[in-house]
Amino acid sequence: MALLTGKPSARRQGFELAMMSPALFLLALITLVPFFSIIWMSFNDVSLMGGLTFEFSGLANWQRVFTDPDIRSSWLISLFYFLATVGLEMILGTVMALLVYSLRRGSNLIISLLLIPMFIAPVIVGLLGRFMLDPSHGLYAWLLNETGLFDGNILGSVGSAMVAVILMDVWEWTPLVALIVLAGLASVPEDILEAAEMDGANYGQKLLYIILPSISNILLVALLIRAMDAIRFFAIIFITTNGGPADSTKIIPIRLYDIAFRFFDLGYAAAVGITMLAFSILVANAFMKLLKRQEKRS
Repeated sequence: MALLTGKPSARRQGFELAMMSPALFLLALITLVPFFSIIWMSFNDVSLMGGLTFEFSGLANWQRVFTDPDIRSSWLISLFYFLATVGLEMILGTVMALLVYSLRRGSNLIISLLLIPMFIAPVIVGLLGRFMLDPSHGLYAWLLNETGLFDGNILGSVGSAMVAVILMDVWEWTPLVALIVLAGLASVPEDILEAAEMDGANYGQKLLYIILPSISNILLVALLIRAMDAIRFFAIIFITTNGGPADSTKIIPIRLYDIAFRFFDLGYAAAVGITMLAFSILVANAFMKLLKRQEKRS
């Protein structure tokens, strides 16, 4: 009967559960145990002197999270960095994909060249950026000095340091957005585009009323992927500025690293880390609701 109805029998379900239980136990051990340990740490003062010790402190760490001006400043810097990088990457990546999609010849070669930055490790991107922006022998620093655009230490000045790390991130991850959007452009119906062209629609009208609505779901997916990565961004800023100068690039992951591994305030670091996780979940849920709403409309 179970075979006729297509439903697995209770005996088969028990067998499958028994076979999966070691993997499920290992997965729980790897993920759930550390997760609940961090939650427990956030309610304690954790000391490493003379071994790992916990002293229950109640909501003291959480109170610090919501009252600490340094944490508030890092969240504001993170928000600015998030909007700047993700916004630029979405705009430039979409434009790049549209340009490549319109090519009749050589598109494969262009795509291969454009994807090179994406395959470079962020640590290497940070090292290259720091070398190229060095005020004594960096190529970019020399060009900016010769053209009169900037004659100081780029990574040592408050405003220019943030611009530099934003552009490094944009240079590395714009090709990823372009690749995702390019895949979405392949699904745009050619017959509709040809019909619109026969009706006298120009490229701007086709882009606004046909192409962009057709790839709106793909754009949201690309935005979600980059948003999740930008929230936990760490490597390039750590290599180039380490949050400086004057904490002007100290986004919340860099602040968390300092709290945990420079000051060894692990209980407070656990509370800060959980707030980052909660923020990531909220952003992901917001994008998922947008995707579901978009699917219903289409």
